[in-house]
Amino acid sequence: MFESVPLEPFTPLPVAICPVMANISDIEKVKNDISTYNLDTEEAVEAFRLTYLSRKGIITELLAGIGKAEPQDRARLGKELNALKQLAKTRFDEAKAALSAGKTADITATDDPTLPPPPFPAGSTHPLSQTLEEIKNIFYRLGFTIADGPEMEDDFHNFTALNFPPEHPARDMQDTFFIRKDEEDPSRDLVLRTHTSPVQIRLMKEQKPPVRAIMPGRVYRNESITAKSYCLFHQVEGLYVDKNVNLADLKHTLITFAGHLFGKNLKYRIRPSFFPFTEPSLEMDIWWETGNRPGQWMEILGAGMVHPNVLKSVDIDPEVWTGFAFGMGVERITMSRYEIDDIRLLYDNDVRFLNQFP
Repeated sequence: MFESVPLEPFTPLPVAICPVMANISDIEKVKNDISTYNLDTEEAVEAFRLTYLSRKGIITELLAGIGKAEPQDRARLGKELNALKQLAKTRFDEAKAALSAGKTADITATDDPTLPPPPFPAGSTHPLSQTLEEIKNIFYRLGFTIADGPEMEDDFHNFTALNFPPEHPARDMQDTFFIRKDEEDPSRDLVLRTHTSPVQIRLMKEQKPPVRAIMPGRVYRNESITAKSYCLFHQVEGLYVDKNVNLADLKHTLITFAGHLFGKNLKYRIRPSFFPFTEPSLEMDIWWETGNRPGQWMEILGAGMVHPNVLKSVDIDPEVWTGFAFGMGVERITMSRYEIDDIRLLYDNDVRFLNQFP
């Protein structure tokens, strides 16, 4: 046998609202309602907008119903409804303005006008700027000055004077942003500098040795943007040219710098490398341990003795003067110090990220 089960109350399905025929009596009633509507709170103003001015509001419904009116009445109804819509919009705008003015008064008014205003949230220095300033301060103490130069360079300063041969891959379009590329005369090429080494060339052309300076600044590479690479980054390069400068002077400078930046108990290694503009060349690694991650060697800079061809390109006699140069990426050092695993975070300008570096 079937059991008797009580039925649920019947709820009709919603149906689309059909336009109603507009008439003068409806318009007058709505006009009276609009004029007397209480608009003293934000909730009331929003309810007013939804009721009268939204796409599904009363005025829209009345406008849609003009087509059902007698042809001779449509022009008059349209005029009345446009005036009604304008009345509703005016009341809405005036109420919004009044509420905003009240908020401003509440914020700026105080019981005692002699009291100082509430403090604004304090900003913070970007982590890249913090690292860059610390690097500069260390080299100040080591006797270096700061040199600067243009970010758009010609072929001579960016490549040729630095002993880059014509077929060197760094000249390829995959690595360099070319502003102007002259296939017939490469010396007329203009590029966004790929390193701050051109500043070294300009400095040596303008100032005779001895020279001791660092060159901080932005550089550009035509690379894919990933968690580990970006199309621009910051470098700090250094140059010291004088009589009797040798590799021991370079190593002492690098070890002293790394000790100030990473701590005196730093574990480091210096190994041979190759750069077109230095000979011999070397790279410096530090042993880096963070949290629970296993320690690993991390390269922090490249360096070497200035190549004789570079000194000749700026009319400095390599038989009389010698020197060393070095360069490091500020982003790599910043990411290691603050345990940042995505370089893009440094350029997203996300306040939530930047607020972590007071």
